[in-house]
Amino acid sequence: MTEAPATKPDRRPGGRTARIRAQVLDAVRAELAEGGHEGLTMEGVAARAGVHRTTVYRRWRDVGGLLVDVIEAAGEIDWQPPDTGSLRGDLTALNQEIQDSLTVRPSFAVALMAVSFHSEQAANAQKKLWADRYAQCEVLIDRAVERGELPSGHTDARSLLIAATAPLYHRLVLLRADPAPDLPEQAATTAVLAAAAGAFAGPQK
Repeated sequence: MTEAPATKPDRRPGGRTARIRAQVLDAVRAELAEGGHEGLTMEGVAARAGVHRTTVYRRWRDVGGLLVDVIEAAGEIDWQPPDTGSLRGDLTALNQEIQDSLTVRPSFAVALMAVSFHSEQAANAQKKLWADRYAQCEVLIDRAVERGELPSGHTDARSLLIAATAPLYHRLVLLRADPAPDLPEQAATTAVLAAAAGAFAGPQK
């Protein structure tokens, strides 16, 4: 089914508009986590949110609009990368956050990933969210360089971050295996050792 273009909502509406948006997006998250993309409907969201369906249609137009807004709302959260004093500690903490988000039941993070394969609008919004998160986490590598943990000026931050976090997604999403308590630290340690050896060398700055 082709989704009509959604009207982009205000980024930070206030008052009643903000309250309705929060109620509706909470309902979208719950509906996605419980029933997945196939069970997501404008009527179901409106009912769960306690909002008249005409309000939902007027503001978001269709399911694609709801998905885009719920993903954009994730990017508005005041999240900061870990700062433990070491690169291994930072990446371990980041991996632990990822593991927790993927193993909580129901997992909204897993539901969003599934949605991106069914909605082009959601896929584009999620691609931007991932890019923003990776850019935000590059500070971990910058701090490591300043501390002397990594070679100065030529570590590809994006490649290092992907290598450090990928084992979590591989185990928990692709293999659907049980979480491994030691995996967040093991993956972080492996990536740090590889980075220190120059495995993620990029263009000189």
